[in-house]
Amino acid sequence: MSINATTAMQNLGISFKSFFSLCKPRVTSLIVFTAIIGMFLATPGMVPWPLLLATTIGIAFASGAAAAFNCLIEHKIDAIMARTRARALPTGQVSSTETTIFATLLGSTGLAILYFYVNPLTMWLTFATFVGYAVIYTVFLKPATPMNIVIGGASGAMPPILGWAAVNNAVSPESLIMFLIIFAWTPPHFWALALYRREEYAKVGMPMLPVTHGEAFTLLHILLYTVILVAVSVMPYGLGMSGLIYLVSAIILNAIFLAYVIGLYRKYSDDLAKRTFKYSIIYLTLIFAALLVDHYWFI
Repeated sequence: MSINATTAMQNLGISFKSFFSLCKPRVTSLIVFTAIIGMFLATPGMVPWPLLLATTIGIAFASGAAAAFNCLIEHKIDAIMARTRARALPTGQVSSTETTIFATLLGSTGLAILYFYVNPLTMWLTFATFVGYAVIYTVFLKPATPMNIVIGGASGAMPPILGWAAVNNAVSPESLIMFLIIFAWTPPHFWALALYRREEYAKVGMPMLPVTHGEAFTLLHILLYTVILVAVSVMPYGLGMSGLIYLVSAIILNAIFLAYVIGLYRKYSDDLAKRTFKYSIIYLTLIFAALLVDHYWFI
């Protein structure tokens, strides 16, 4: 292989990595994961492989496009904050025009896949989720109110509904319960991050709760929302949607989450806030995994 060909391949790899990073792969993977769980819980048997594949790709593309638009809208803020200054847009790895074209093509492709290979309901729900996150949350709510993550959390809680709708072409009480779990989880998850990043948010003028109302107020709300999460997370068992495997798992996961949050409330430290934030991701992953295991255990 010639030097020019090798250089071209390296540049292609760098470009792919840059565009891929715009999709916030860790966030998108969690979104896709909860959507897939929603699909499996929507049927007593196996989700047909073509439907599973089309839905997964469609939702992943739409989610990645929403994340890319979020990066585009906030690239000036990202350039200031330590957590985000190494992203592709602030560092000049990709341009605003390239990001716009990439996000538009990716999102359009994802929605088209959902419309033609899944069903129109899933496509429209996904489109509404896209608008809720990329426009309503990012453009209007985030810079306007410290309750942005509570209101905007509805978009992030939609994936299980999308997965359920993909299989059953409907929105059911079961899918709404999964929605509520993520909706209640989002504030304590994100405010734990905002606490140890509050100086950065203050620097860019972002009205996050720790910036506008202080540490003590934020810690109280983290505790209250975690209590709400505990109550919501046992609803699948209470309504007969799941069995003892899920209930035991939820009790254990909730006990650990509460221990983190109570410890944070009693004696705050940035280190504990970071560990609480990291555990919250593990919590959501495992509680949805428990729903899946419980669903198929006796089949």
